[in-house]
Amino acid sequence: MLNLLFPKICNGCSNPLLSGEAILCIQCRHDLPLTRFHETNNTAMASIFYGRFPLQAATALIQFQKRGVTQEIMHNLKYRDQKEIGDFFGQWLGAEIADMEPYTTVDMVIPVPLHRQKLKTRGYNQVAGFGIEIAKALNTAYRDDILLKVSKTNSQVFKERLMRFNTETVFRVNDYSALQNKHVLLVDDIVTTGATLESCAKEILNNTNATLSLATIAIA
Repeated sequence: MLNLLFPKICNGCSNPLLSGEAILCIQCRHDLPLTRFHETNNTAMASIFYGRFPLQAATALIQFQKRGVTQEIMHNLKYRDQKEIGDFFGQWLGAEIADMEPYTTVDMVIPVPLHRQKLKTRGYNQVAGFGIEIAKALNTAYRDDILLKVSKTNSQVFKERLMRFNTETVFRVNDYSALQNKHVLLVDDIVTTGATLESCAKEILNNTNATLSLATIAIA
């Protein structure tokens, strides 16, 4: 009866979901612009960070496109309390990389954190479910208590690369010993200029002898 009164809708096209569908309808899932970076050894994402910090691997599941299904999905995840979208994509990507090198050597998954005030306002970190499900697939630890955001910045989405200085020194690690000699998978919802991930990466790699890989839901 509840589903008849308040039917579950697709997070891409807003049409009612049919029996057996979850998060996305079959058509929207079929139409997703998958990157397949990790399947084809494509270095398009890794090249964003070339010369900025060392990377073991980098992948994103989908290509972000404005004014389309991917934008609607990401907005639902980030601004409309649809946390289960992160779980959905984490399960998807986690299953694909679970047996792939170098992801099989990941010691912990760390999400890009929100500032505590934004976390309180939004009520959740939109990348948490994504990271948790990937950690489960890799049979490794999920740690959201190591990397902290210590000052607020505006969203980096669609900002120019020259604006990346806005994210400098806004993140810090509160337990460097936990990162010593570890392979860390840093996860986020979307990469655009790479400024936020770069800032986080430099903190994680600072005097820890850690190695780093990246995974995001989308790449713009």
